[in-house]
Parts: sequence; C-alpha cells; structure tokens
Amino acid sequence: MVVAGVIAFCILVLVLAFLAPRLSRPVQNAGDRTLGVGQRAGGKAPGFFGRLFSKGFGTSRRAVNKSGSAGRQGRGKLPL
Repeated sequence: MVVAGVIAFCILVLVLAFLAPRLSRPVQNAGDRTLGVGQRAGGKAPGFFGRLFSKGFGTSRRAVNKSGSAGRQGRGKLPL
C-alpha cells in the first residue's frame, strides 16, 4: 500500500514537473519533508533495525527527487 502511494506520488511529481516546473517544486518539497520525517523516525531504532527502517524512506525520497528532476529536464529539452 505504501509502495503504491510512493509510486503514484512520483508519477504525480513527474507529470507536474513536466507541465508546470515552478508549481512542482512545492509539491516535491512537501513529499521530501514527509518522507524525511519517516526516515528520521525509522533511524531512531537501535543498530541494524534503524538502518533497515530508514532505508525505505531514503530510497523513496531519492525516487521523488529524481522524478521531479527528470520532468523538469524533459521540459527543458522541448523545442518550444
């Protein structure tokens, strides 16, 4: 369920970054902040479990940022 939500959010950020690059920044930053809270909370678990719990949120943050960047780069390559 969470994985599907992150994938849907990445697609939303990608499309928004392609259509309206300036409007996609706040949406991307909101997702980044939300996933950052989960990453920090997961990292508070001791030892191996802290790294394990925070890893999923870190990977999701990277995916959201990468999809926003790819949308803006694709918009920049348009011959308009």
